[in-house]
Amino acid sequence: MERAKIRLFVDHDLGAGQSVPMTQPQANYLFNVMRLKVDDRIALFNSRDGEWTARVVDAAKRRGMVVCEAQTLPLQMPPDLWLFFAPIKKARTDFIVEKAAEMGAARVLPVSTEFTNSERIRQDKLQAHAIEAAEQCGGTYVPEVAELAKLGAVLDNWPPDRHLLFCDETLAGAATDLSQLPQGPWAIVIGPEGGFSEPERARLRELGHAISLGPRILRADTAAVAALALWQQALGDWT
Repeated sequence: MERAKIRLFVDHDLGAGQSVPMTQPQANYLFNVMRLKVDDRIALFNSRDGEWTARVVDAAKRRGMVVCEAQTLPLQMPPDLWLFFAPIKKARTDFIVEKAAEMGAARVLPVSTEFTNSERIRQDKLQAHAIEAAEQCGGTYVPEVAELAKLGAVLDNWPPDRHLLFCDETLAGAATDLSQLPQGPWAIVIGPEGGFSEPERARLRELGHAISLGPRILRADTAAVAALALWQQALGDWT
């Protein structure tokens, strides 16, 4: 069956013959913005059951119902990779979350560091950005966006089985080779615009692997994309 072009993430079980109600925002998008009608088809996913083509059976302005017909993709789980980053300006924080979802991070975890410029986030808004990114990129899984936590507390409770990749701006220009790093659960840690403090850098070096992201010091949002690409190419599902 040909895949539908319009994709929606839903918090509902999916399966053959399963009816799925549309929320008011979803109904407005489908039937007022996109002008879909009864018998038109969309794609649904829920991070559990893969992607399903569903047929519209009720198309009202503020409500709607679709019925699952056939699975078009199995669930494609991302690698066990977490992305920790220090929030920056709103649009650039949104960008980091969107690209993390597109590039296959399993969890996205904002952290407050000594030099973090932005101490507040809207976790619900960032989660919505992750959903939109997954809808657009064809993925079947949406990463969880966690609440903001202090980096020190995160490192105090670091899981012993998870490797840590620390992007250290002081190593700009050094060679970067991830080919010898072990497989297994990983986390990438990206610092704030002002960089890490020396105590934070020392703790990160004790726990993980410090790498360079090339000869130039990158903006935090650029660094997140570069680090995700390097890791995916060496250890993830791009190989």
